[in-house]
Amino acid sequence: MSIYMGYVLGSVALDILANLALEKSNGFARRGWGTAAVLLIMAAFALLALAVTGMDLFIAYAVWGVLSILGTALAVWLVFGHRLNLTSWLGVGILILAILLIRLG
Repeated sequence: MSIYMGYVLGSVALDILANLALEKSNGFARRGWGTAAVLLIMAAFALLALAVTGMDLFIAYAVWGVLSILGTALAVWLVFGHRLNLTSWLGVGILILAILLIRLG
């Protein structure tokens, strides 16, 4: 694994944390959580910007997007008890398949 993919994975982790903080902010009613969400997403995009200095943008962004969506879905399920229906899981599966196809191409 390259350092650039490490940047993408770090960005994914920060994005997931930002999404959890956003949920905890209750629509920015809790300003501390809202501020944390904004700062975390800024840090996530800073790492993503570093990643694209050494890898193709479409690959970095596609991997980041899919892993962030999947990670957020799993995190809100574990932390907040949110549920995804079968259609949502099918959509996540299609996204994962799309990333695999992009990496093979």
